Amino acid sequence: MLPLSRRSLLLALAGGSGASLWPLHAQALPARALVFPRDHGAHPQLRTEWWYVTGQARALRAAGDRLFGFQVTFFRTRVDAAQSIQSAFGAHQLVFAHAAVTDVQGQRLWHDQRIARAGMGIAQADTEDTRLKLRDWSLVREAQGRYRARLPAGEFSIELDFTPTQPLLLQGQQGLSRKGPQPQQASYYYSQPQLKAGGRLALQGQSYEIAGRAWLDHEWSEELLHPDAVGWDWIGMNLDDGSALTAFRLRRADGSALWDGGSWRTAGGGAQAFEAGRTVFTPVRYWVSPLSGARYPVQWEVLCPAGRYTVRALIDAQELDSRTSTGAIYWEGLSELTDARGQVLGRGYLEMTGYAQRLRM
Repeated sequence: MLPLSRRSLLLALAGGSGASLWPLHAQALPARALVFPRDHGAHPQLRTEWWYVTGQARALRAAGDRLFGFQVTFFRTRVDAAQSIQSAFGAHQLVFAHAAVTDVQGQRLWHDQRIARAGMGIAQADTEDTRLKLRDWSLVREAQGRYRARLPAGEFSIELDFTPTQPLLLQGQQGLSRKGPQPQQASYYYSQPQLKAGGRLALQGQSYEIAGRAWLDHEWSEELLHPDAVGWDWIGMNLDDGSALTAFRLRRADGSALWDGGSWRTAGGGAQAFEAGRTVFTPVRYWVSPLSGARYPVQWEVLCPAGRYTVRALIDAQELDSRTSTGAIYWEGLSELTDARGQVLGRGYLEMTGYAQRLRM
């Protein structure tokens, strides 16, 4: 059977017909102080939200020098067409989730996805703290701020814990991050770089005990994309010296930058938010997906207020097809950060959306 489109899935779950799922206009988000642990939880009054954990780790013990990347993402979406439905079966909120493991030595990406309406004991996004569930997948924030991720999938599984080693990083202006030239294109956004990662990954029944570093983003918004934006390019990099680099740009159909930003925080805690117009992504090398035909830049030169860097994918084929959940095909994978002399500074994740098709949010 052919996969359903995202719109068909949403309409079916909402119990609606052809009514618009999203509001035509959004208001600018007000600046406010983020309050924790409350803001670790869900914000169902806003339309779009995600908790996004990426990282890299090496296998321990007898597995040799085997390097892995991993990604765990939970999404929450308010379905406006269902808000007037009184029944508990109405899909007022939808929960999506993606999981992926990159096996660098095996040159392979493993990924899976889920979707369900919130409620009925099947899916939830708690409002008081990070407690996310989608069937047998979960991401939970526990005592002392440690996160626990448990995601068994078809041919792989993720059982990892993430322990903070640094304070939260508030992105943008104290957690309010602009994503476009108009004020309503913004999100509340914080990161937790340099998480200590440990636990187990399993690939086709073979289990690996691993240790490494991870990065968590939590972002929520009423509107993110300007009408001229087709997608974005984003990096979140944990540097070996304890520093953290974020850089992104929103991209027009012709490849030009519509908006850009990011942040730099030293290991000592000094943080700098990048003003718009100061971050430039220049593609260096491309890879063409045999699945979608999309042409992705898998090596970039990134110039930002923190310096000039090269970002290089550790394997090219890290495209994810999520058309049966979020509706998008995008590239997201483990990458390496080097300086102008070619010295490796750290690793993290590169995300590229809107290359196979315009991103709809």
